[in-house]
Amino acid sequence: MCGIVGITSGKQVISSIINSLRKLEYRGYDSAGIATLNNGFINEVKCEGRVDALEKNLEKNKLEGNIGIGHVRWATHGVPSTINAHPHSSEKVSVVHNGIIENSTILKKFLIKKGHKFKSQTDTEVIVHLITEYLKKNDLKKTILKMLNKLHGSFSLGIIFKDQPDLIIGARRGSPLAVGYGPNENYLGSDSYALKSMTNKISYLNDGEFCIIKKDQVEFFDQNGNKINKKILKLSSNEQNYDKGDYKHFMAKEIDEQPTTIKNCVNEYIDKINSSINIINFPWKSSEISSIVLIGCGTAYHSCLMAKYWFEQLTTLNVSVDIASEFRYRKNRYNNETLYIFVSQSGETADTYGALDLCNKNKMKTCSVVNVVESSIARDSKFVLPIHCGPEIGVASTKAFLGQMLVLYIFCLKLAKMRNNINKNQYLQKIKSLFNLPKLTKQSLETESKIESVCSSFVNIKGSMFLGRGYSFPIALEGALKLKELAYVHAEGYPAGEMKHGPLALIEEGMPVVVLAPRDEYYKKTISNMQEVIARGAKVLLITNKSKDEVYSENIWEKIEVENTTDDLLPFLITIPLQKLAYYSALKKGYDIDKPRNLAKSVTVE
Repeated sequence: MCGIVGITSGKQVISSIINSLRKLEYRGYDSAGIATLNNGFINEVKCEGRVDALEKNLEKNKLEGNIGIGHVRWATHGVPSTINAHPHSSEKVSVVHNGIIENSTILKKFLIKKGHKFKSQTDTEVIVHLITEYLKKNDLKKTILKMLNKLHGSFSLGIIFKDQPDLIIGARRGSPLAVGYGPNENYLGSDSYALKSMTNKISYLNDGEFCIIKKDQVEFFDQNGNKINKKILKLSSNEQNYDKGDYKHFMAKEIDEQPTTIKNCVNEYIDKINSSINIINFPWKSSEISSIVLIGCGTAYHSCLMAKYWFEQLTTLNVSVDIASEFRYRKNRYNNETLYIFVSQSGETADTYGALDLCNKNKMKTCSVVNVVESSIARDSKFVLPIHCGPEIGVASTKAFLGQMLVLYIFCLKLAKMRNNINKNQYLQKIKSLFNLPKLTKQSLETESKIESVCSSFVNIKGSMFLGRGYSFPIALEGALKLKELAYVHAEGYPAGEMKHGPLALIEEGMPVVVLAPRDEYYKKTISNMQEVIARGAKVLLITNKSKDEVYSENIWEKIEVENTTDDLLPFLITIPLQKLAYYSALKKGYDIDKPRNLAKSVTVE
C-alpha cells in the first residue's frame, strides 16, 4: 500500500516530488524517501515517519537533480525504520516499489551467493541487487526483462540508473501505475491523484508492461519487450478541494460533507422532473440477470451487505455477498446469468481487483461501484457506477460509505423497475424519499454534541459491542470497524439476535453497548435483545429514530434520535452518529484521526 512517484525534467524536481508524496501519503506513512541523480551520482534522503519529517531532513541534507523518484511506505517486509525506507539503492541503481515480492527469500539467497550484501529487511532490496547483477552482462532493456521475469508477486516500480542520466523505468504487475505527460518533463505515479497537479494527460500501464520515461519521450513495452502504443487520457480539469478548510481533520470535514455528496449523487442519477433513474447504456437486459454477487473489502464489504437487504427486498434476484480476499481463492462456480458487482472507494483495492480479474477471465458480467473513475477496477469493469463523492482523504472511510450505499440503492431501484418487481406508486415514493435524504442527513449531524458528551465512556474500555437487526446489522459492523480503526478499541458488530448464542458471555458491568434500533419491522425484537444486555449490566447507547413510542427500556444509559424516513433509508441516518462516535473517541485519546496507525487508504497489496 505504498505510493511511488518519479519525475524526469529539464528543471529541479525535488519540490514537485515532495508535493506528489504529500498526495500519496494516504497510501502509507510509516516512512518516506527521495533519490535523485545528479552529476553522475545517485543521492538519497529518507527517514522513518511522514513526509513532513522528510522535508525537514531535506533542509539539512540538500538534494538536487532533474530526475528523481520518491516513496511513502506502508510496511510489509521489515519494520518501519529509516534503513527499511525506500528508495533502496546501490551505486548503480535506485528503486521504489509498491507491492510484495513473494519469492524475495529465494532471490536473496541466490544474490548472497553472488556476493551481494543486504542492508535492509525489505523484499524490495532484492530488486536493486537483481538489476545490479544483470547489468553486468546485459543492456538496459534486457536487464529489465530478466529482472521482471524473476519476480513473483505484485509490484509497481520506479527505477533510476547512475549511467542513464535522462530516464526512469516504470513497471507494473498487479499494483497500479500511471504515466503523466508535461512540458519538457514527464511523470510516473501510483495514481493520477499524485500527478493531477502537474498534468491532466495520463496513460496507465497494464499488467506485465513497463515503460521508459524521458523528459521529452515515453516508450511502452509489453512483457516480451515489444514496443506498444498507449492511449493518452485527459482527466477532468475540475480541480477538487483537497484542503481541510476550517476543520481540524479531513475526517470531520468529510463527515460534514455527506449531505452535499448525497445531494450531488441523487441529482447525478435521478431526473427529478421525470422521476427516472439516469443509469444509461447498461449493457445487459434484465432477463439476462438472475442473480447478483456483491464483492468488497472492509467498509466496502459492509456496503455490499447493506445492498443485499435492498436487492432481496425490492427484487426477485438471488443475492450473495463475498469478501474479495476469500472469493478470489475459492473454487467458484461461475454463472453467466450472474452480475458481479465490485465495490471499492479507491478502485485499486488489490483483492477486489483480483476478484474482478478472475470474473473477467471467466467472461462474466462485471460492474463496479467506485469513487475514482480513472482507477484500475473502473477501467477493467464492463460497467461503472461512480459514487460522485469527491476526494476522500481520511483513511477511515465515511462519505464514500454513504456514497456506495446510495449508488447501490439507486441501482437496486433501477433493476426493480426494469424487472417489474416494484409497482409505480412504490417506485415514485422511493424516488421522492431520496430527494429528501440530504436534508435528513444534515439533521443527523446535529446529534454531534450528544455524541461528544458520551464518547468518554468509549475511551478507556476493554471492549464494546454494536448490535443491530435487518438493515441495521451492516451498520453495526461499520460502527464497530470505525471505533477499531480510529480509537484502537476492541469492538464487535453482531446481529442482535445472536447475542444469546455466545457473545452475551462477554457482557460485563459497565460495558458500553451500542444498540441500533430504528423503528422498523425489526424494532421490537431488537429492543428485547437490548434488554437482555441491560440485564447483564451493559451501558446501552440506543440509536433510534424519533417517535412518541416508548417501548424501549427505561434503563438505557443514553439515547440518540435521528429523523424519520422510510425503513430502507434509515441506515443512512443512523450511520452518522457512529462516525461521530469514533471520531470524538479518537480525538479524546489524542490519536491521529486522518492517519490511524498501521492503516492506509488504498490497500494495494494482498
